[in-house]
Amino acid sequence: MLQFEWPWIFLLLPLPWLISRFVVGESTEPEATLKIPFPEDFTFALSLSSSSVGPQNRWSYLLPALFAWILLITATARPQWLGEQIELPVSGRDLMMAVDLSDSMKQKDFILDGMMVDRLTATKNVAGAFIKRRQGDRMGLILFGSNAYLQTPLTFDRTTVATLLSESAIGLAGPKTAIGDAIGLATKKIRDSSPESKVLILLTDGANTAGEVSPLQAAKLAASVGLKIHTIGIGADEMVVRTLFGNQRVNPSRDLDEKTLTAIADATNGRYFRARNSEELEKIYQLLDELEPVEKESRSYRPQKSLFLWPLSFALLLTLLITIKRRI
Repeated sequence: MLQFEWPWIFLLLPLPWLISRFVVGESTEPEATLKIPFPEDFTFALSLSSSSVGPQNRWSYLLPALFAWILLITATARPQWLGEQIELPVSGRDLMMAVDLSDSMKQKDFILDGMMVDRLTATKNVAGAFIKRRQGDRMGLILFGSNAYLQTPLTFDRTTVATLLSESAIGLAGPKTAIGDAIGLATKKIRDSSPESKVLILLTDGANTAGEVSPLQAAKLAASVGLKIHTIGIGADEMVVRTLFGNQRVNPSRDLDEKTLTAIADATNGRYFRARNSEELEKIYQLLDELEPVEKESRSYRPQKSLFLWPLSFALLLTLLITIKRRI
């Protein structure tokens, strides 16, 4: 479908005739109609109609000049081609994910496809699928260790968010765990957004050991701006390791601060979840889909393609040809 951004520009189409009729026509200078060059003044072409130039030669200038003027006006009106209408589902929710990249995420206590993998690999697998299901949400990604970094600002481009999560690496943000700073950064980036539903999903396997803000202080600040925080504690309760003294059972999640994670969730009307294996982690993200459903409110979008270069190019070409012809 063709449309013009400024259709009122077509009211200027009779401008050359008006100039020729009321300005050039009243000039008392006998050679006025022959002195004005084209394209500096378009009235040259129309003035030919009242000069002594022969009819055939006059129309050879007049018609191309008129056509060039019409093309110039068409280009100025900004023609656009509108594509087919596209429905974009929008949930009205801003959802951020904060993922722990501290050294403890190296612990291999998760099984994925029959193989032992570290905690971050299991997180990438499950959280990546979760991101792809969140059609209609604006999503953002925070990676934290000793420091917290905004990896992806809030965006509808879920593919980019999933890609940057998959490219993250343990130790990228430092060896320690700054839970409070991660919450504070999420609050800062989401507090001025307009959606009524603002959610942070924070995943960690330890306790707060770094950062300038305590987790509970950050949670209170998050609650004040309407940010709901769901926390996920990740890591197995026990595993068997081989030592010089034989097999021993150890607790790889002994540093997990479940009390603080629960308090963070309670302070913001969220929930705390415990993921001891890949299956539990997958169930948690499925439950999050139910707690924060994707609402199918839709917005219409029609892709636009600007076409003004075509008439403008032909107008300039005609102008050039007329100028060359006059000089020959």
